[in-house]
Amino acid sequence: MTRKINFTIANIAALPKPNPGKRDIYHDEKTQGLQLRVTSVKTFFVNRRIKGGSPERITIGHYPDTTIEQARRRTKEIIHEIAEGKNPAEIKRNFKEELTFAELFTEYLERHSKPKKKTWKEDQSQFHLYLEKPLGKKKLSAIDRRIISRIHGDITKAGHAPTANRVKALLSSVFGWAISTGLWETNPVIGIKSNSETQRDRFLQSDELPRFFNALAEEQNETIKDYVLLSLLTGARRSNVLAMRWQDINFERGEWRIEETKNGTPQTVALSPEAMEILRSRLLDGAVFVFPGTGKTGHLMEPKKGWKRILERAGIDNLRIHDLRRTLGSWQAKTGASLAIIGKSLNHKNQNTTAIYARLDLDPVRDSVNTATSAMMAAAGLKNGTDVVKFNRKR
Repeated sequence: MTRKINFTIANIAALPKPNPGKRDIYHDEKTQGLQLRVTSVKTFFVNRRIKGGSPERITIGHYPDTTIEQARRRTKEIIHEIAEGKNPAEIKRNFKEELTFAELFTEYLERHSKPKKKTWKEDQSQFHLYLEKPLGKKKLSAIDRRIISRIHGDITKAGHAPTANRVKALLSSVFGWAISTGLWETNPVIGIKSNSETQRDRFLQSDELPRFFNALAEEQNETIKDYVLLSLLTGARRSNVLAMRWQDINFERGEWRIEETKNGTPQTVALSPEAMEILRSRLLDGAVFVFPGTGKTGHLMEPKKGWKRILERAGIDNLRIHDLRRTLGSWQAKTGASLAIIGKSLNHKNQNTTAIYARLDLDPVRDSVNTATSAMMAAAGLKNGTDVVKFNRKR
C-alpha cells in the first residue's frame, strides 16, 4: 500500500502495522521524494531516477533515531546531489562512512584534547557521563540544535546548571575542531544559550584566619599542611602547586617559574618571605617535586581528605582549595592593590588588562603579595615567616 500523509510525530505513531511479511510505503506531503517504509520497523528513504538510468533507493535511517526534520533535510540534499549528476550509490556509501559522534570525539581526544589540554581527562569523563549514551552512536548529520538543547536542559533540570554549561562548551569545542580540520561543516551548538551562573566570591575572612591556622597547625600530614599554606601564600592554581618542582624555584630572587598555566602561558610567581621559609624547610636533596607522591606523576595528586580534616577542625564550611587563590587576591584588594596588580599576581587572562600586565614588572606585584601576606599573618596572630614555620610545625 502506498499513500501520502503529512509526516508528523502523531501521524507516524498512528500508522498501522502491516501484516507479517508485508510492507506499506508512505510519501511525505511536504518533502517531495521522501518516503517511509513500514515493516516491523519504520525507515526513511528516497526513491529517485538518475539521469539516463533507473530508479535508485537511498536509505536515510530508521525512525525515530532519525527525526522527521533530519530526514527532510537529508532528502533535499540527496535530490540536489542527484540533480548534479552524482551517483546515489556513492551518496549512500558516503552517508554510511559518515562519522558517529563517538568516532569524532575519539579523534578530538587523541588529536586535540590530549596533546593540548591538561583537562583532557575531564573532557573524557564528561563524554562518558553525559554524551556517550544520547549521542555516541548517532551520525553527525543526525545531531542538531534540538538534540543538544535537550541534553543541556536535562542536565540543568537535574540541578547541575554549571555542569550543563561545561558540557555545552565541550560539544562546541568538538564541533569547532571538526570544522577546522575538515571533518565536519557545521556547529549545531551555536545559538543555544548557557545557564546564568553566579560567580563564586568565597574567601577566608578576618575572623576565620585564626581558626584556619590553628586547624593547619594540628594537621599531622606535613605535606598536606605545607601544600595548603603555599596555595594560600602564592595564590597559584591547585594543579600548579601540586606539581611544583624544585628546579623552578629561584631562592636568590624569591621567584617560582610556572612554565605553563591553565591559560596556556608561563607565569612568574613572587614568593613572600613566609612562602620562602616553608620551601626552605621542605628542601630535600635529590627531590624533584616540592610535594612528592607515590603515584604515576611522582607528586601529590589528591589532597581532598586532608583538606576536609582541616576544615572540620576549623569549623569552616563552604570553602574550597581554589578559594585560597581568591583569598590572596581579596586581601591584596583590601590592602590597596590595583586590579592590574592583582591580575598579574594571579595570572588572570583578561582582555581589558592584558596590555597593562605586559608593562608591569614584578616589584609592585611582590610588594602587594608581601603586604597582603603580612596582613593575613597579623589577622592570624603571627608575626613573621619564622613564626609561620614554627606554627606550622606544631603538633
